[in-house]
Amino acid sequence: MAYQQTLYKIIEPIKKTTISRLNKGKKWKYGYNEEHDVVVISKTGQIGEVYEIQNLKIALPAEKDVYSIDDKWIAHDYPAELRRLKTIFDWRNYPEELKEKWYAYIDREFTRREEGFWFRNKGCSTYITGSHYMYLQWSKIDVGRPDFREANRLFFIFWEACKADQRCYGICYLKNRRSGFSFMSSSETVNQATISSDSRFGILSKSGADAKKMFTDKVVPISVHYPFFFKPIQDGMDRPKTELAFRVPASKLTRKSISATGAAKPEALEGLDTTIDWKNTGDNSYDGEKLKLLVHDESGKWERPDNILNNWRVTKTTLRLGSRIIGKCMMGSTSNALDKGGDNFKKLYYASDVTKRNRNGQTSSGLYSLFIPMEWNYEGFIDDCGLPVFESGDASARDNFGEAIGTGVIEHWQNEADGLKNDQDALNEFYRQFPRTEEHAFRDETKNSIFNLQKIYEQIDYNGDLKGSGLVSKGNFQWENGIKDSKVIFMPDMKGRFNVSWIPPVHMQNIVINRSGRKYPGNEHLGAFGCDSYDISGTTDGQGSKGALHGLTKFSLDEAPSNSFFLEYVSRPPTAEMFFEDVLMALVFYGMPLLAENNKPRLLYYLKRRGYRGYSMNRPDKSYNKLSVAEKEIGGIPNSSEDIRQAHAAAIESYIDKHVGLKEDNNYGDLYFDRTLNDWALFDINKRTKFDAAISSGLAIMACNKNMYAPAVVRTKKKLEFEFKKYNNQGSLSKILK
Repeated sequence: MAYQQTLYKIIEPIKKTTISRLNKGKKWKYGYNEEHDVVVISKTGQIGEVYEIQNLKIALPAEKDVYSIDDKWIAHDYPAELRRLKTIFDWRNYPEELKEKWYAYIDREFTRREEGFWFRNKGCSTYITGSHYMYLQWSKIDVGRPDFREANRLFFIFWEACKADQRCYGICYLKNRRSGFSFMSSSETVNQATISSDSRFGILSKSGADAKKMFTDKVVPISVHYPFFFKPIQDGMDRPKTELAFRVPASKLTRKSISATGAAKPEALEGLDTTIDWKNTGDNSYDGEKLKLLVHDESGKWERPDNILNNWRVTKTTLRLGSRIIGKCMMGSTSNALDKGGDNFKKLYYASDVTKRNRNGQTSSGLYSLFIPMEWNYEGFIDDCGLPVFESGDASARDNFGEAIGTGVIEHWQNEADGLKNDQDALNEFYRQFPRTEEHAFRDETKNSIFNLQKIYEQIDYNGDLKGSGLVSKGNFQWENGIKDSKVIFMPDMKGRFNVSWIPPVHMQNIVINRSGRKYPGNEHLGAFGCDSYDISGTTDGQGSKGALHGLTKFSLDEAPSNSFFLEYVSRPPTAEMFFEDVLMALVFYGMPLLAENNKPRLLYYLKRRGYRGYSMNRPDKSYNKLSVAEKEIGGIPNSSEDIRQAHAAAIESYIDKHVGLKEDNNYGDLYFDRTLNDWALFDINKRTKFDAAISSGLAIMACNKNMYAPAVVRTKKKLEFEFKKYNNQGSLSKILK
């Protein structure tokens, strides 16, 4: 199957006639457009294509003045004549007749810095933002000038949207190694600092030493090598160690701003207090400051006692005045193992999902998350036009050195991964460094799980290879014709709450047994459900735990897979009753019973009230006459018993060993629900409430193996005494002896 990129797509959320009409009057304003739900990054008043990158809709500028000489990005040389000019004072003393030919050139560079740049790349008109242009054209990095990479183009477009969107505090970028983030963020720091007045720019990293190194080795050299017309007057040393301070901002050098004979006036050189500095790593770093830009490098590697979550709660306040956001954060990192800082970064990343906003339109963290898979930005597999070579077999693909790229990055990466299959921790580290999925990026070390992580990750990787194969369908259940307690049907829906990998044939659906006025499931022999419920519709934080439901088959010779999880549901509908009805419809459709925790009893009372008490299993570890009154009434199993907790974890452990990952028959398991697998990977038996999917799936396993938990029948041995009659068998007749 050919590789299908999912990083971005071009969409048409706005009518072309609307775009044309507003373009004519240059009416598009830079920033978030609520009417059309797009972030406009154009500063010309006109828009063109709309990109969707990680669910954020971004309107690019209309195509204009496309540079098309080389059919790829090539940075132009800084004219030697201008290179000799180091400061604005040198320019003022420059002969006017020599200045004349450079006004247009300088003005053009300021325009590109502000509006971005269009060029032809491999036959396509390609737009880069002003910040990206400054990085490519005017930033000096460790290898000289940076290469153009398509991955970085998309990064800078997303970053520009973060800057433009007045609801956003910045970016949380989950990346692979050697993606260029440190240099790109350093370039952006210098770019913004040199056009800002009365502003402060800060740098944090996983340690103070790392922050200092970024400042001295990246930020300062970029500033030093800026052309004079972009570079303000600098205080102090040329190459400072702690703080870079600018006195006079650069401005467009035109006839209006600089006269032919004009000299620098003293009042124009007054300090404007624009600085770039770094801080030692700590929860309270930059507390009380006001920042225009905060660079957070290596955010996923903050180890105890330092906590990136605590620091972000502090530094977030430095980027706002009241409710108004006045600064932005540029955060990027690969992730450490979860217990080495990765867990906190993971929480921050998922709290930055643009699809989950509060009533103010902001994400939980205030940031916008971005993940660029490694195949977009892996050195050695990027052609001379900056485009990734995904697949093998492209004979025309050449790198910047003219060498052929015979193997595609996907095949190369897979070969590397395959070579580490026998060393799970090494494989997980490789995944974290070069992730193709978010799950790869947050892979944990095997020693940190109570379950067999190797088998769990084997299954996740296998599932990844099967993506797009249609093994799992999303959808919802509903009553036929909307008539409750009739027949349930499954309706495919890409936004549905249910993930389903097996649907029984029609003759096995909706099998309900009516016995003495009570309904019972007709397919109990095929499997069972487990459920982690909740009782309250709303929560104080608007989130709360989710309701979870899992369906699992038993060993069967019928038309059903054996020992297979066929249904996963992890969701929190607007009301608890909606969740209860979802559960009920799934039970009826499959005709299987349910084992649920009865410490949150509303679901079980709901089933009883609707006439489905027969679908609720009693706890298997007690005989009926030992059940409490409530347990006899509604069924279910408590989660308070330590024995139950241990049995629950043991059930999952046993299932993983037998049915997950590479099995003894050299086939892989058929559990295709990565949400459940990841919940198992992180499961903490002492903090069970955080793991909805693990609780639900474990109960399903226990339900299918209920006989294992049945109480032992105590039998007392009694001595049996039998009185046999004795006979005298002498003679011809037998006589009873008394």
